[in-house]
Amino acid sequence: MDFKKYIRDIHDFPKQGIVFKDITTLLSNPEILNKAANGLYEFVKTQKIDKVIGLESRGFLFGPLLAAKLNAGFVPIRKPGKLPHDVLSVTYELEYGTDTLEIHKDSILPGERVLLHDDVLATGGTAKAALELIRELGGEVVQCNFLIELGFLNGREKLNGAAVASLIQY
Repeated sequence: MDFKKYIRDIHDFPKQGIVFKDITTLLSNPEILNKAANGLYEFVKTQKIDKVIGLESRGFLFGPLLAAKLNAGFVPIRKPGKLPHDVLSVTYELEYGTDTLEIHKDSILPGERVLLHDDVLATGGTAKAALELIRELGGEVVQCNFLIELGFLNGREKLNGAAVASLIQY
């Protein structure tokens, strides 16, 4: 299915020169939302997954749906100060500055098989940082799932050989 026609381009957002891929048009259509969720599920339905990790904040949209379909737990990775218990943090480089992600230290047990999910794979910096957190807790990354991949930004190259699947490619 061609999901691209359900993605709206917003020019110069969040800053001049960026073409933002707005997924709210896909999310608002129940039939297409269900087809997209099923498409993401198809990538890993034969895999044993213990935890689905969703990246703040749009990774929280499909992450719990995938976890339910896979009979797995859902774990959020969040920005600093959002998780109430003991956290493990990683700070990573952005185009202009740095950012930090956190995960509860007890959210992944050593050896658990993990699916990382987010809405968009762009430059790969955020996903790479999330992989560091997962691996530091002893999780085995089975795959990284994305609704959209901006292939021209070469984000896959930063994911240290992790398997990657995306429903929509630009």
